[in-house]
Amino acid sequence: MIFDRTGRVSDGFYVLGSPAVPVYLLDGPSPVIFDAGLTCLGDVYVEAVREVLGKRSPALLCLTHVHFDHCGAASRLKRAFPGMQVAGSERSRQILQRPNAIRLIRELNRNAADAVYGIDPALLVDEPFQPCEIDRVIEPGGTVPLGPGLGLRALHTPGHTWDFLSFHVPERALLVASEAAGVLHPNDYVVCECLVSFEAYLTSLRRLAGLGAEILCQAHHYVFTGPDVEAFFRRSTRMTLEFHALVERIWEETGGDLQETVERVKTLEYDPMPAPRQPEAAYRLNLEARIRSARRP
Repeated sequence: MIFDRTGRVSDGFYVLGSPAVPVYLLDGPSPVIFDAGLTCLGDVYVEAVREVLGKRSPALLCLTHVHFDHCGAASRLKRAFPGMQVAGSERSRQILQRPNAIRLIRELNRNAADAVYGIDPALLVDEPFQPCEIDRVIEPGGTVPLGPGLGLRALHTPGHTWDFLSFHVPERALLVASEAAGVLHPNDYVVCECLVSFEAYLTSLRRLAGLGAEILCQAHHYVFTGPDVEAFFRRSTRMTLEFHALVERIWEETGGDLQETVERVKTLEYDPMPAPRQPEAAYRLNLEARIRSARRP
């Protein structure tokens, strides 16, 4: 099954907020939120978590990485659930201490509010992004106990970013891989999200595909379950290799003109995408990085 809405995916596991920019919630003895979406959706996420947990509080907010659309509402969630620990990688912790990174995250979150669809505008938060400290650094390969017979494994899966962690709950066959697995968009195109290293991204993708997950959470739009998980990984791997070949071909045809290569790839990837979609400024920034990564020896 391909789950494309908010709500309950399986026993104790939920997509909350917005399918386009979701947070995920695993309920249990120690409830866990995965990622923190956009700043403007902060109140939407908080109310959705409360609808599931009632008066209970999440124990952890686990950040896969600290791009603007994955950490935007972390501070709002922390204010709502002060007993919750914000967890992530050491690299993520360091990034959130850099003034330039905070300025970029704030700017991209401000622009993203205009691209939010399907949410009552009255529910959107009109405030700038505020950084939130990572309380708990999770080392790659470590396991966080979540209750009897239940553990959360953190996997270092770089390629989209260097700070990237994917989260695996083996006992539930649950994998929160975000962009490390690629992103299927509503126009049926799987985006290869290799921002910092194509080789590292492909290695991470193949590693994740071998985990035998039965629930796979990508960054935006969809959750895959059952046989659709394996089918998605096959397709994402194929389209990752096709993206590399596409960039190589266009780069040669344009004589190595980066901006012309960006424009030509954009017409194939971004222009056909229906709303809601990533703000164009953020897309262009990412696409330049992806092209450079695919071209890097």
